[in-house]
This record gives sequence, structure tokens and C-alpha cells, in this order.
Amino acid sequence: MSTTVVVLLVLAGLSESAGRVLPLVARRPKLSPRIVAGLMVTGTVVEGTLVALWPLAALLVSDLVQPMPEAARLPGMTGLAWTPTLVAPLLLAAVLAFPLLGPLLHILLVAGVGAGLAGPLAGASGLGWWPAAGCIAIARLGLAVTFEVIRRLIARIIAGSRRPEVTV
Repeated sequence: MSTTVVVLLVLAGLSESAGRVLPLVARRPKLSPRIVAGLMVTGTVVEGTLVALWPLAALLVSDLVQPMPEAARLPGMTGLAWTPTLVAPLLLAAVLAFPLLGPLLHILLVAGVGAGLAGPLAGASGLGWWPAAGCIAIARLGLAVTFEVIRRLIARIIAGSRRPEVTV
């Protein structure tokens, strides 16, 4: 993975993190800057990881749909990787400036990036474009659900550890 792609993935993670943290800051204006910064850094790492894993997960799903014979694999072949052109639209994916348009814009941008990944996945896996697009959608959905469950578990753990002791 090139340095440019890593920087773009970090910025995409920051964009996603900002889309999740800024509404929280708006609801709780008295949050300390240290907590907000911690949330942003943690969110950037988590969201950047989610985006970085998307092509790998799609390749794994496509391998479940149509396993590629070992003889057809090239040594060291990953088959699908992020390029700056594919990652760049994700920088805008967390645009939430318009409360009603933000989620729709987010979905459209992610779908556009997924469509951009479908061609390389189809070439790498031997699937057609539509099955490859389906594999990409399943991979994104699986990653999104997994990461959302992890986020909620961590939030419950943190909320449970901050409960005040009740004395009778």
C-alpha cells in the first residue's frame, strides 16, 4: 500500500469519525477537548481500519462464492487493493452538514466507491461485474455490522465503568 493511499485512508477515517463525533459534541457542548480529541483519534483508527479491510473482505467473500484454483493464483497476489482514485471519494463520505442529505450522500458515495471496486474484484476473482458488486456489498455490510457491534459493546463498557456508586 502506497503512502498516498495510507494518508487517504487515515483522512477518510477522520472524516467518518468527525461525522460520528461532531453530533455528540453538539448534544453535549461541555465535553472536554481532551475527550473529544480521544474520540476523534480512536474513531479515525477504527473507521480507517474498516475502510482498509473492505477490499480484503470483498476478496474473501468472492472466494466463498467462486473459489479460485491455487494454480491460477500468482505468488504474492492480493488481487484487489486500494488506489488513490478509489479512496478519494471516501474523504467526503461523512458529510453531515445537511441533516437530511448527509446520510443519503454518505450511502451514495460508499455505493460509488463499491462500484469502483467491483471492476478490479471481477478481474481478480473471475466473477462477473454484478456478482463482484454483490460480494463488495456483502463485505461492506458485514464489516459495518461487526464494527457497529464492537462500538456499542465498547460504549456500554465505558458507560458501565463511569456509573456513580450508589450508597444507601
